[in-house]
Order: sequence, then structure tokens, then C-alpha cells
Amino acid sequence: MATEPETPVAASAKEPAVPSLVDRYFTRWYKAGQGNGICKDVENSREYCVIGGRIIPSNNTGSIFAPRRICVITLAGSHPVLQSGKAIKGISYQISTNCSRLQNKVSGKFKRFLTELAPLCKIYCSDGEEYTISSCVRGRLMEVNENILHKPSILQEKPSSEGYIAVVLPKFEESKSITEGLLTQKQYEEVVVKRISATTATS
Repeated sequence: MATEPETPVAASAKEPAVPSLVDRYFTRWYKAGQGNGICKDVENSREYCVIGGRIIPSNNTGSIFAPRRICVITLAGSHPVLQSGKAIKGISYQISTNCSRLQNKVSGKFKRFLTELAPLCKIYCSDGEEYTISSCVRGRLMEVNENILHKPSILQEKPSSEGYIAVVLPKFEESKSITEGLLTQKQYEEVVVKRISATTATS
């Protein structure tokens, strides 16, 4: 008996998901807070994703294809700003009266060196909540994303790509140790699952 041809939807469902450019050429590492990533506790607002360059052999030369040392700082999926119902009122790279990250990203040897706890920007939400985003890795501030100043919504819509916070370049001698204290994708997902389970059990 002849079978009916598969519909385009059914056929596409069998196809493996195509990895994004970020997932193909970079590795995600996470800095997790101490809470459930949803409530207003200050520790729960420290949920970041560090997207680091992955060493990928070239088809022709076997050389490095993506820069291993470069770290792109973004919000992790569990950060309160990315939770449903949150609306961003504004974003500022003005850390204090005398410190603006827009001015720190200068050229040459004078690029500002950041510690793990150095603030990168502040996010203001319509519900009155304010979140200070830290570097979470040591290195030189190479770039901040000025696009999120003009269109804050892309930070929520595309946090791992167009909505990134900043680009940090660790020192060469520290490039292999920058992931110490960070979580892998799998470890981060396990933490999130445990948080949800704990929240459900206590509710």
C-alpha cells in the first residue's frame, strides 16, 4: 500500500537542529548566582554567560580559526532581566560619576583592565529594579555594545548575539585559567533544573 508523502513540517521535524554560529565556533561558560535566578535577591542577578572562542582547525592549514582568548559577556538565560514580564527601561555604561565604559574602550595599550567583579553596565527595568552587570572574567575591555543603548529590547530578544554586553580579552598567560569558577553548559543546566525543583517543592 502506497504511503502518503511527508508534509514539510513532518519532514523538517526529523532534521537535526542546525547549530548557531555561536555554538559552532564558540564555547559557552556560565557564572551562576546563589538563588533561583528569578526573585529579587541581589545574588540572583549575577547570572552571566561567557562566550569564549573555541580552537577550530582550519581545513587547509590546521591553524586556529576562532580566537580562543576573546570572551563575549552576555546575560544567562536565567537572569531576571530575561524572565517573562520584565521590561527594560534603559541601559547605561555610566558606572559612576567618573567612570563610563564608553570611554574605557580606548585603543592601544591603554585599554582598561577589568577584574571579575568590575561593573560593565547597569540595566534599569520598568518595575523599578536595577541590575549591575559585572565582567565575571579578568581581562581588557575591548568593546561595549552601544546598540543595546539605542534598542534595549535586543538584549532580551537576542542575548547571545546582537544583545551582548561587552567583549573582554584576558591576558595571554591567564587565557587557560579564565574558566576556573565558571560552569559548563551542562553544569549550568543542572543548576537551573535543581533551582526549579527546589522552588516547586517549597511552593
